[in-house]
Amino acid sequence: MVTSGTRLRSQVCDTEVIVVRPADSLDDLRAGGVPMVPLGTTVTAGATLHVDFADGNVLGKRYVDGAGAEILVTKPGAGALSIGTVRLTLKGAEPLPASD
Repeated sequence: MVTSGTRLRSQVCDTEVIVVRPADSLDDLRAGGVPMVPLGTTVTAGATLHVDFADGNVLGKRYVDGAGAEILVTKPGAGALSIGTVRLTLKGAEPLPASD
């Protein structure tokens, strides 16, 4: 299981992330359609960016899934983030409290 603070990298692009809120679903976290690996791990030879997951991600943005997982992009890349074949969604800004 992936834990909070775990740093992962893509095998097919420059994407690097850090886990902010873990969930069991992150065991199948992918970038560009290919499973991500721990930072410092050797990438699989011959892995290629899947065309359906090639629209990238944004530096400094948080991405979430329906199970409550949250990751932060620390280095952007060409691969879209997903859990299996289900894309993660960009986390929206939280509204600030009103001040009178």
